[in-house]
Amino acid sequence: MTDHSPDRVLIFDTTLRDGEQSPGATMSQSEKLEIALLLDEMGVDIIEAGFPIASEGDFEAVSAIAKVAKSAVICGLARANMKDIDRCWEAVRHSPRPRIHTFIGTSPLHREITKLDPEAMLAVIHDTVTHARNLTDNVQWSAMDAIRTERDYLCRVVETAIRAGASTINIPDTVGYTLPEESAAIIRMLLEKVPDADKVIFATHCHNDLGMATANALAAVGAGARQIECTINGLGERAGNTALEEVVMALKVRRDLMPFITGIDTTKIMNLSRRVAQVSGFPVQFNKAVVGKNAFLHESGIHQDGVLKNVETFEIMRPADIGITETNIAMGKHSGRAALRAKLSDLGFDLADNQLGDVFVRFKALADRKKEVYDDDLIALMSDTATNTDSDYLQVKWLRVICGSEGQSAELKLLVDGDEHYADTSGDGPVDAAFRAVDALYPHKARLQLYQVHAVTEGTDAQATVSVRMEEEGRIVTGSAADTDTILASVKAYVGALNRLRLRRERTAPDADRKTVFMTTPS
Repeated sequence: MTDHSPDRVLIFDTTLRDGEQSPGATMSQSEKLEIALLLDEMGVDIIEAGFPIASEGDFEAVSAIAKVAKSAVICGLARANMKDIDRCWEAVRHSPRPRIHTFIGTSPLHREITKLDPEAMLAVIHDTVTHARNLTDNVQWSAMDAIRTERDYLCRVVETAIRAGASTINIPDTVGYTLPEESAAIIRMLLEKVPDADKVIFATHCHNDLGMATANALAAVGAGARQIECTINGLGERAGNTALEEVVMALKVRRDLMPFITGIDTTKIMNLSRRVAQVSGFPVQFNKAVVGKNAFLHESGIHQDGVLKNVETFEIMRPADIGITETNIAMGKHSGRAALRAKLSDLGFDLADNQLGDVFVRFKALADRKKEVYDDDLIALMSDTATNTDSDYLQVKWLRVICGSEGQSAELKLLVDGDEHYADTSGDGPVDAAFRAVDALYPHKARLQLYQVHAVTEGTDAQATVSVRMEEEGRIVTGSAADTDTILASVKAYVGALNRLRLRRERTAPDADRKTVFMTTPS
């Protein structure tokens, strides 16, 4: 069992597993490794690095993370069968602190799917947890869809898992169905009724389908749970998960009501939030709690007056608490590398010299087209830099679009695996013509599901951030890009999504039924 003081809440981050299951949020192995190292540095207790049986790419990513993480427990997910558990162990065993996380759906709905009656399921739980426990003394077991499981039976399955050797018991709200009062009551019931419940750590994993994931997680902690499963930016299937930044800051701000602590360095939250948004392709909504663009902005005159007199009148935390440093540096075409580095550092981006050089070139080009470069412009620029690099299989080299009442056409030069190709196409509008040019040079079967444009800042010279979502044979990816030229940003986003689809095809193991695997993964 994990050593644990009564007032300590463990943070279990599943951005790289449950978060990556968001349609379109696939990350490359290098991106997953980068995020894992940032999580480890921030002080996350447990990192669920992936689902090793899902694909060869997932297995390799979990193994790589297990080898380099310094402090965090590295966890892999496994269904309730020996093959999954063995594969999981092979991936996480490289970590100084490995954990196997195995699960099974315990509600009547899930028992019907697995064709297991209650007694047969108890036997499966006992055998699989015992097998995992024989590999490592750090075993977590989850009752998928626990909230909709009969209470007496939930007590029985939890007791079985504890007797078989599980040291952490997770009670997930798989479909975001519960309310805070019920979330707390279930944890209290298990602690009171299940033998040896006081010898294990109870965890809570809440989804946000009804917008109450954070409230439900905190209610469970108040009732005795001591591990919160969460993701950066609340990323996750459907409406997402409990957001790490929300629960950590809630525990920090409201210690008067919840006298618990975590080991999280909160000043690193914003940097992680922005990086996860970049690599996942999921932008953070403006009014997102803690890390949204508007989280520390005040437009009402009454609010502005109050904040100027005493910032605490309308702010319960300070920007510096999550890593935002206020600065008076104004950015424009005369700004140098040192100023750009300082400004990006204030925004949470720490770049190596070679990275800074590439971004500086893009910044200068942007500054020549805009009167003033705002913070949001720089954040969009970093997002574009992250998704359009010289190492990509497809790279946009040159684009010319002609549009008007007499028709629309596009000329495009595209690098395909280093070779330059040219196309001249027409279409129903400039974006359609440009996308047709890409399709002519790189034929594919992917279907465009979403095309979205928004201006990053105000004015006719504002950057446009374009997001696209594409689907191919059940694989869903997103792409995003920013530019003052909306059509160019559109093509970059489209090409970025195609690069991600190609990566997805390469990562999926030939012998793995990926769709089946993810359908049976706890949400």
